[in-house]
Amino acid sequence: MEVRIDESWKAVLTAEFEKPYFAQLTDFVRTEYKTHKIYPPAKLIFNAFDQCPFDQLKVVILGQDPYHGPGQAHGLCFSVNDGIQFPPSLRNIFTELKSDVGKPIPTSGNLTGWARQGVLLLNATLTVRENLAGSHQKKGWEQFTDAAIETISAQKEHVVFILWGNYAISKNELIDKTKHLVLTSVHPSPLSASRGFFGNHHFSRTNKFLLQNGLEPINW
Repeated sequence: MEVRIDESWKAVLTAEFEKPYFAQLTDFVRTEYKTHKIYPPAKLIFNAFDQCPFDQLKVVILGQDPYHGPGQAHGLCFSVNDGIQFPPSLRNIFTELKSDVGKPIPTSGNLTGWARQGVLLLNATLTVRENLAGSHQKKGWEQFTDAAIETISAQKEHVVFILWGNYAISKNELIDKTKHLVLTSVHPSPLSASRGFFGNHHFSRTNKFLLQNGLEPINW
């Protein structure tokens, strides 16, 4: 597995790529792609980083696992390819977005437009077997993505970290809250969205913080 990732990220994450765990992770992932149906397509494993260069990053939204159904995952958390039906959590995200900032619910669930404005749509685990949620957890991806979060926290200022659900909120401890804004709520999943995801105003609160710090708001 060749590590194809934006040069700005290569510069700040070089040390991670050279650690023994990453070599083991690479071997595991390469074997999985040869022997099983794995999502996203291999060339899109680092799509979140490629679409949102380190020097342009303003917001981090953290997911857990890629979607594991055909045609859905393309390397950005919560996002699906054009023409794919919205998964329930994404539909709820769009519902809150409309309520919060008046944005009409889009026709596509592809969030690449957010990424290109500086939103890192990062899953904690970057690959998954088809129809087997969590199948690539605890293989090394979390160590890598935790390092990415810590690097952002240490080397950037005025980043908004959006953490939905207990798993994402557990990453709170990796973030320096004296210089970044951390927004938390329950997950947008239908199981929890009505218990505090709807009405969290995370999209408008993000833009308010960015404007207060002289940064361009996100056109959600």
